[in-house]
Amino acid sequence: MLMPKRVKHRRVHRGRMKGIATKGNTVTYGDFGLVATTCGWITSNQIEAARIAMTRYTKRGGKVYIKIFPHKSVTKKPAEVRMGSGKGAPEYWVAVVKPGRVMFEIGGVTEEQAREAIRLASHKLPVKSEFVVKGQEKVRGGEA
Repeated sequence: MLMPKRVKHRRVHRGRMKGIATKGNTVTYGDFGLVATTCGWITSNQIEAARIAMTRYTKRGGKVYIKIFPHKSVTKKPAEVRMGSGKGAPEYWVAVVKPGRVMFEIGGVTEEQAREAIRLASHKLPVKSEFVVKGQEKVRGGEA
């Protein structure tokens, strides 16, 4: 699973997911991409499941690019533990995704293959998303 090699602070605040993605909102490496249309947290397990779905469908042809990384740790306290006595230990890692963020890219395959591979990957993710072609991304303004 994806996770940082080392971090300065193991336990971070939850934060807020408002606004739209200003970075990572264009298809740069591949020819086709999967863009988030809603915000959410994507766990390292979900990223891996989407990657496996894409590579399996393309029969390891072409190249899959993952453009999100789980930097944020999510903590959890053990079951049946009373309130208080500090924050829990890190349980898993998530990537914060905002609308307009390109999460995955694929290149070296036909558009039909890419569309189906990205459709299969999108079913593994907890955010709504859409298929985009390089150079045809929507420039998102005030809506989100």
